[in-house]
Amino acid sequence: MKTKYRVRDYALIIGGSIVTAVGIAGFITPAKLAGGGVSGIAVILYHMFNFEVGISIFLLSLPLFIAGLRIFGTRYGFISLLGTILLSLFTTLFGVLFGFEGFLEYTDSVDTLLSALFGGFLAGFGTGLVLKGGANTGGTDIAAQIVSKYTPLSVGTSLFIVDGLVIMAGGFAFGLESALFATITLYVTSVSINFVLLNMGTRYAKTALIVSDHHDAIAKRIVEELGHGGTLLKGTGIYSKKDKSVLMTVIPNQKISRLNTIVKESDPEAFMIIEEAYEVVGEGFSPMDKR
Repeated sequence: MKTKYRVRDYALIIGGSIVTAVGIAGFITPAKLAGGGVSGIAVILYHMFNFEVGISIFLLSLPLFIAGLRIFGTRYGFISLLGTILLSLFTTLFGVLFGFEGFLEYTDSVDTLLSALFGGFLAGFGTGLVLKGGANTGGTDIAAQIVSKYTPLSVGTSLFIVDGLVIMAGGFAFGLESALFATITLYVTSVSINFVLLNMGTRYAKTALIVSDHHDAIAKRIVEELGHGGTLLKGTGIYSKKDKSVLMTVIPNQKISRLNTIVKESDPEAFMIIEEAYEVVGEGFSPMDKR
């Protein structure tokens, strides 16, 4: 059972990295779209200084990954770094194949708009797959979590600020029109990620109720692997009349797939309900004083 889900996770990470790399190398980079994130910085470095995009993504992400590992601990394990490594490798590979010239002619603004839409979709869809596999593509999401830890800002606000600064830098490098198209890219990317993560009713998190005789083992892995806590509730089975333990936890959307894997590996007979959490405030999410 454990091997089955590991294979699925790695398939999602590899496939997602390929899709994201196609979006970056085939659309985003040729169109000069610095749509936030480390990839946006890499696009600027490529066109300004001819630094290879894939290598730039890796070199920029590595110190952020190390900082995340030191600050947040083992949640930034090998599988998280794997997403960054694969994205860098595939971006370099497709850059060699395409020459970072892309699939369009770029003779007018229509081609740039199409690149913003399709590049953003591919980058978001691929990143969503990587997140479902339990990894990430590194970069500014780690920076945003670090900023959030040491300031009153939420992760979402921190990420918005960091990506906004990248878009502004792209505007200075390529002009206002490019910055506006890059904003479209960032929006489409975000929507695509949410779509892949089945984020239909909330932008942030879901509530999981888990009924299992192995709740202690599940709770331990939630704390160690996901970096979140939970609450153990007491209940009674309607038919059996036996006492039941119900583990309640709130998990960010990008970690839901990993939670599913943890529960299945720990107790294949567990009963789990996942529902939307329309607002989450408190430790690990948005601070109470920011509500």
